[in-house]
Amino acid sequence: MANNVWTSFIRWSIVTTLTHYAVIHNTGVSRRLLRYRTRYLSLLNCLLSPRNMAMTVKVDSYKYLSGFGNHFSSEALEGALPQGQNAPQKCPYGLYAEQLSGTAFTVDRRHNQRRLRQDASQRVAVHQAWLYRIRPSVAHLPYAFYKKIHPNFASSEMQYIPNQLRWSPFQLPADDSPVDFLHGLVTIAGAGDPTVKNGLAVHIYACNKSMEKRAMYNSDGDFLIVPQTGRLDITTEFGKMMVEPLEIVVIPRGIKFSVHLPQTHARGYILEVFGDHFELPDLGPIGANGLANPRDFLTPEAAFEDKDETWKIFNKYAGQLFIANQGHSPFDVVAWHGNYVPYTYDLRKFNAVNSVTFDHMDPSIFTVLTSKSAFPGTAIADFVIFPPRWSVQEHTFRPPYFHRNCMTEFMGLITGQYEAKAKGFLPGGASHMTPHGPDADTFEKASNEKLVPARVADNTMAFMFESSLMLGTTPWALSTEVLQSDYEQIWSGLKSHFRTNK
Repeated sequence: MANNVWTSFIRWSIVTTLTHYAVIHNTGVSRRLLRYRTRYLSLLNCLLSPRNMAMTVKVDSYKYLSGFGNHFSSEALEGALPQGQNAPQKCPYGLYAEQLSGTAFTVDRRHNQRRLRQDASQRVAVHQAWLYRIRPSVAHLPYAFYKKIHPNFASSEMQYIPNQLRWSPFQLPADDSPVDFLHGLVTIAGAGDPTVKNGLAVHIYACNKSMEKRAMYNSDGDFLIVPQTGRLDITTEFGKMMVEPLEIVVIPRGIKFSVHLPQTHARGYILEVFGDHFELPDLGPIGANGLANPRDFLTPEAAFEDKDETWKIFNKYAGQLFIANQGHSPFDVVAWHGNYVPYTYDLRKFNAVNSVTFDHMDPSIFTVLTSKSAFPGTAIADFVIFPPRWSVQEHTFRPPYFHRNCMTEFMGLITGQYEAKAKGFLPGGASHMTPHGPDADTFEKASNEKLVPARVADNTMAFMFESSLMLGTTPWALSTEVLQSDYEQIWSGLKSHFRTNK
C-alpha cells in the first residue's frame, strides 16, 4: 500500500509541475512540455511499474552477508572470533565457544546443502556453525510441557481426504486480544513424523503483538516463513533481519529467534520440513544461472545484547511446545562463523524462465527452494512461486492446465489475483488441492482470447508448497469458519464442448 501511494505521489508531482510550468511560462518549450506530458507520464508508468521494480534493494538498518550456503564469518566486536582454531582454551572477551550442528558429524560431504556449483559432486562441508557467546545455551531452568502444537500426523485426529479445500483469508486477532507470533501459529496440514526426521507441516500465523522477552527454537525442523501482511523484525542468535511481504525467511532447526512487529499486525504462512534442509534446486539444462540466484540470499551480521533479565524460551519438540526460564538474553552471540545460518530472500529477484514457443511449462520451473527426499528427483517439499512475467506461447491454453498430481499441492496468495482463479482465492487465504485447474470463467476467457505477448501476474505473487507426501488436514483447518464449503462449485460451469467433427 505504501509503495502504491508513493508511486502515485511521484506521478502527480511530475505532471503537476509540468502543467504549472507550461501555464506560467507561455513559451514554445513549455507548450511542448504540456503537449507531451502524457508521453512523460507513460514513460514514468513504465519505469515505476511493478515489473520494472523487480531488482529491489533491501533497505533497513540491519547489515547482511550475501550468498547461499557460504561459510560466513561475522563479529560484532573486532577480534571476537578466535584465529586458527574453533575452541581455544580461553576465547577472546571471555566468551564461551559453542558449536551448533545441523547435520551429523560424519555425513557424506557430497550430500550437504552448501555448494559451489549446481553439480552434486561439488557440494562441500557439513552444516555447522561456531558461536561465541556471553553464556552457553545450557544455562537455563528445566523445560516443562506448555501445549501441543499439532497432532501426530499418523493419528486418527488427522483427516486424510481427497476433496479440494479452500480457505478465505485467515482471521487476524482482534485489537483487544493480544497474540504474539508464537501463540498465533496454527497448523493446517502435515505428514510424516519429526521424531524420525521425515515429513513436513504447513502452518499459518496471525499476530498483533511482539514477543517480549520470549524466544523460540524448533527442534523438529526448519521454518520457511512467508509473510503475507505486515513486516517481521526478527532477532536471531546470528543477528537481526527485517522481512516484509514478498520476502521469505528460513530459520533452520535449533536456531533461537524472536519476532517483533513494526506494524500493528502480521499474517503469513509457514512451511516446516522435518528432513533435509532447504537447498537450491538443481538447474540441469537451464545452466549455471537463473531461478533464485545464490547471491540474492542474505544472512544477518552478528549482533548481540548483554542483558541479565528473565526470558521465556519455547522449544517445539515432537510437535509439542515446551517452556523454560533463563536469567539472560538468548541473543548474546558476539561472533560466529559457519554455514548453518538463517537467511532471507526477496521473491521479486527471482529470475523466471518459461516457454517461448508453445505449451504451459510445468510449475517446477518456478522452484525457489527444495527439501529433497531419499528418492532422487522427489522432494519432501518444494517452495514454488508464480511471479510477474511475460506469456508469449503461441496456439496455447496459457493458464495452468487441468492437473491430477501424485504430489500434494498447498497454495497461498501473498498479493493480487491468481491467474487460474478469477474469484474466491484471496490474499491471506489458501487451498489444498488434489485434481485442480482453472475455474470456468478463466477457461472460457483463455480459450477464446487473442494470443499476443502479454504480462501475467503483475502486482500478484502466489506460491505453492508441493510435497511427495499425502498431506493430512488438522481438525482446526476443517472446522474454521473461513473454510469455503462450496469450493467445488467453481468448476460446475465447465460444460462439454465435445463434437464429432474437428
